[in-house]
Amino acid sequence: MFKQRHALTAAAAALVLCVSSAGCADTSEEVTLRLVAADYEVAAGRSDSTERYWAELVRAYEAAHPGITIEVEIVSWDHIDRQVADMVKAGKAPDMAQIASYAEFAEQGDLYRVDDLLSIPVEANFLPALAEEGRYRGKQYGMPFTSSTRLLFYNEKAFAQAGIDKPPTTWDELKDAAQQLKSRTGIAYPVAVPLGPEEAQIEAMAWMLGAGGGYTGLNGSYEIDSQKNIDSLNWVKENLVKTGLTGPVPPERLDRKDAYAAFVRGEVGMVNGHPSLLQPALAAGIKVGKVAVPGRDGESHSAPAVVDWIMAFKHDGHREEIGSFLDFVFSDENVREFAVRNNLLPVTVSVTQQLEADPRHRDLREFLHELPTSVLPPVGKTSWAAVGDSTKRTIGSAMTDKGSPAKALRKIADDAFMAEQARGE
Repeated sequence: MFKQRHALTAAAAALVLCVSSAGCADTSEEVTLRLVAADYEVAAGRSDSTERYWAELVRAYEAAHPGITIEVEIVSWDHIDRQVADMVKAGKAPDMAQIASYAEFAEQGDLYRVDDLLSIPVEANFLPALAEEGRYRGKQYGMPFTSSTRLLFYNEKAFAQAGIDKPPTTWDELKDAAQQLKSRTGIAYPVAVPLGPEEAQIEAMAWMLGAGGGYTGLNGSYEIDSQKNIDSLNWVKENLVKTGLTGPVPPERLDRKDAYAAFVRGEVGMVNGHPSLLQPALAAGIKVGKVAVPGRDGESHSAPAVVDWIMAFKHDGHREEIGSFLDFVFSDENVREFAVRNNLLPVTVSVTQQLEADPRHRDLREFLHELPTSVLPPVGKTSWAAVGDSTKRTIGSAMTDKGSPAKALRKIADDAFMAEQARGE
């Protein structure tokens, strides 16, 4: 019943957009648009939530736009950025991709500008700070699709059993809490540090920011193997990994979804989490506490933020049809539905205001308030796609017996230098 009602309402919205949008396509020929989109499965195990979202949206759009067919391919975050890059390199670019970075494709001239696609009201409705991050050389090519930031999630029941009175705000307090969880409760793995390839670049960034480091310095240049970053990851290795406080598998093999699944099962006491972890944890009966990500000497300077982007490729043309579809994707109903369904943060002004005012979504408010001071990876650098991929593949080795933070960060820094040289940055 819900699916039918959703589809009919969305179809009606599409008709309204069609009347008001300059991007609405009026074509007598059959057009097929291909979208490659990321899978937003939160915990390990099969979920079809992402497929259902796109299927319902596409069904509603196609009902209001005869002659336009939308084909959606859902791909794991482990592979999607590289897969899209390979498709573009092979001359088989999709019409649209929803992935982690856009700048490389903008620099190559592969993308439509946003103002050539979207109607003015839709373009103007993006949160200004996110729209700004979607710019390359002054023009917007990346359309923010969803966003999130990080808070430290902790198991309140386990904390109470361990006699921990307050959540940690410093790394030393986090280590103390982890030791108490291990010695006084049935928590098998006090803290999860997912540095496996799924999203290692964000987990590593959280620790680097916690001591005032990060991927870049104030001038925007890479400072990946800075002493601050080396010291941060050394602290994690010496104080959490070597002391047996992490799990359920070694950090270099632990993906985010597996860490979240272990937290949902009650096996992990603490993990840096994004808002979509809330729903499965609460559904499993985990009483979740949330606090700002701890820093070395107090609350972290900033938490890492993530923005996932949609971009449109020029390869096959169909600018008007793509613009019409994207206007529909960014309608209030569809933005709100995706944010609420996945407990992620909306990217538009109107839906942000709606969720802030709605008591049913009060769990998102802490994240909405955290987002303005959070720090994005350097997504506007054309080399970031390569650097982010290198981080995913390399940073976990810092936690192994034979590896070291200095060695891993130096390898990523070398890859960053090579990527910049190749692109003339």
